[in-house]
Amino acid sequence: MSDQYRVRNLEEIYFVTFTIVDWIDVFTRPVYKQLIIDSLAYCQQQKGLEIYAYCLMSNHLHLLVSARHPNKLTDIIRDFKKHTNKQLIKLITDEDESRKEWMIFRFQYHATYNSRIQDYKVWQDGYHGIACDTIQILSQKLDYIHNNPVRAGIVASPEHYLYSSAATYAGEKGLIDIILIDTGFGVV
Repeated sequence: MSDQYRVRNLEEIYFVTFTIVDWIDVFTRPVYKQLIIDSLAYCQQQKGLEIYAYCLMSNHLHLLVSARHPNKLTDIIRDFKKHTNKQLIKLITDEDESRKEWMIFRFQYHATYNSRIQDYKVWQDGYHGIACDTIQILSQKLDYIHNNPVRAGIVASPEHYLYSSAATYAGEKGLIDIILIDTGFGVV
């Protein structure tokens, strides 16, 4: 992982992205998406993850996050990815998944090139952490996260995408609780 994108000041808010290997569109079924939502909520409640924004796309997840306990953000991210890796494989194997054999083959293939992985590798290494240490960066990342499904042509307006915090910023109830950010121009 590039040193440029490492989490350095663990008390800052970070923009992070987790990407599925080969950019496989895993999150096309509600059960897979719900696993990610439930896992994020668990990390909030049990591990001290603070979420300011999120957007789950078909093959990646964007977050604006920090941790309540210093030196824990990297641990939370590691545990989240490890848990969801294992649970996604279980769901793909157990569900009536038309792409099951192909997906499992790709995840096994990527595991063969990493001695730390035993069977399957779902997530790419790293998480491209960028410190949001100015209001301008924070605003830009919030806009980027929330407009991702608009740019992808999934919805016309960010708040209409269910698997994003954009609805919460628009005053509606989202799937998970988040901490709203006020950038000085009002809540973004």
